[in-house]
Amino acid sequence: MAILLGEILQSVELWLKLIKKPQPEAFVNPNLDPVLLVPGVGGSILHAVSDADGSQERVWVRFLSAEYKLKTKLWSRYDPSTGKTESMDPNSTITIPEDRHGLYAIDILDPDLMIGSEGVYYFHDMIVEMRKWGFQEGKTLFGFGYDFRQSNRLQETMDRLADKLESIYNAAGGKKINIISHSMGGLLVKCFMCLQSDIFEKYVKNWVAIAAPFQGAPGSTNSTFLNGMSFVEGWEQNIYISKWSMHQLLIECPSVYELRGCPNFHWQHVPVLELWRERHDSEGKSHVVLESYPPFDSIEILKQALVNNTVNYDGEDLPLPFNLDILNWANKTWEILSSAKLPSQVKFYNIYGTNLETPHSVCFGSGDRPVTDLQQLRYFQAKCVCVDGDGTVPIESAKADGLNAEARVGVPGEHRGILREPHVFRLIKHWLKAGVPDPFYNPLNDFVILPTAFEIERYKENGVDVASLKEEWEIISKDQDDLSSNTTDKLCSISVSHEGPNQSYSEAHATVVIHPGSEGKHVQLNALAVSVDAL
Repeated sequence: MAILLGEILQSVELWLKLIKKPQPEAFVNPNLDPVLLVPGVGGSILHAVSDADGSQERVWVRFLSAEYKLKTKLWSRYDPSTGKTESMDPNSTITIPEDRHGLYAIDILDPDLMIGSEGVYYFHDMIVEMRKWGFQEGKTLFGFGYDFRQSNRLQETMDRLADKLESIYNAAGGKKINIISHSMGGLLVKCFMCLQSDIFEKYVKNWVAIAAPFQGAPGSTNSTFLNGMSFVEGWEQNIYISKWSMHQLLIECPSVYELRGCPNFHWQHVPVLELWRERHDSEGKSHVVLESYPPFDSIEILKQALVNNTVNYDGEDLPLPFNLDILNWANKTWEILSSAKLPSQVKFYNIYGTNLETPHSVCFGSGDRPVTDLQQLRYFQAKCVCVDGDGTVPIESAKADGLNAEARVGVPGEHRGILREPHVFRLIKHWLKAGVPDPFYNPLNDFVILPTAFEIERYKENGVDVASLKEEWEIISKDQDDLSSNTTDKLCSISVSHEGPNQSYSEAHATVVIHPGSEGKHVQLNALAVSVDAL
């Protein structure tokens, strides 16, 4: 049945490829500064290259035979002498394709999937949008894929990134580079900035970090260590890789241990691992209690839960416990990240996702069904205590970059889906000065952007299209003295009108409340009314 389904999908996808219309030649703006896109965990296509004959096959991401290829080509073991995790398959090497100047590897993660391909879009929408602005692949637009199983400070990856920056700089005629990173790619870029600061300062002009877990994603990683994870959602996950097979991959990945977060970060609300457990008092009577373990104490729980975890590879059972060698490596990575300093000539911008319930603490068991054996935790469904974020990274972690940011902006959106958000595109377009200025941008209000007609949820009122909207922006002031002396909220109103084609007309009225704070101004925009084609 599975083979028949695969053949049907392949036939349909081939047919869709044959009838696909060729894309028109894109507009090119030769005056743009080059951009390098850096993805997060799972965001790069990986190939397995045969050591015998040099043949290669895509092993990540693929839907057909996905589980089999993951187990045979990507399952790995960590080598503490090198800090690298090595594939169990001794006859192949994992590589990252460099087609389309690195963009192929981070565009659509399964290029053969024509049905439901949106589920494996990564930077695809952003690449399409930036080409509309005039960016040209190989001239001003590049990608940097990497083996996301590895540590974010692996020397091999750092050397590849250094070479990439130099080649882009030369290809662009000596223009400095704008880096746009997503998710864990922000940690990789920050590691590079720490370890190769001279090269970073020489080649980088701006860095825009999107949905970066600057202090980790503790809720998501604790759940992953005990239950595994799904890389895709929806119907596709039924024919993709099981959560437990992903668990057996990630348990030996330094990058995932680094996503546990900085052990010394002072959380407003400390993330904990909670267990309902049965205990006995001095009289031998049993009762159920809820125990909470902060990050350091939760390590012992993870050790006991995974002490007998094994994986069967090529007929042999191999131990895969919670790896303390990787944990020690990850803690040293966080020591490096905590010392990061942004070069004075580089501008940094931080976009983080909001408005979604995001795992912060996880709880296993219940009062009716307590955990009696830690090694059975994998069979318990985690219940998450959530905070605001993008569904993966809490706002508190994403905002705590520790750098001198030009702006930190919260945009409603899901962790990977935020790469498709029009608001994100408009911010990047403005910051990188790519193309015609946004007519809805008002510099008097520091990055406050009013919504355009296609971005708002509209409803009819008195025969006119209107909308209500609330957006929150954090603005970093250059004048810290002004912040300390000004402690009262400011209220102002703004209005913008815009004439479109065919005598169309749109107008917006809004109020802006500025709340001074110790770390910058928090600007709240309330769009009271937006009318479209109102004459």
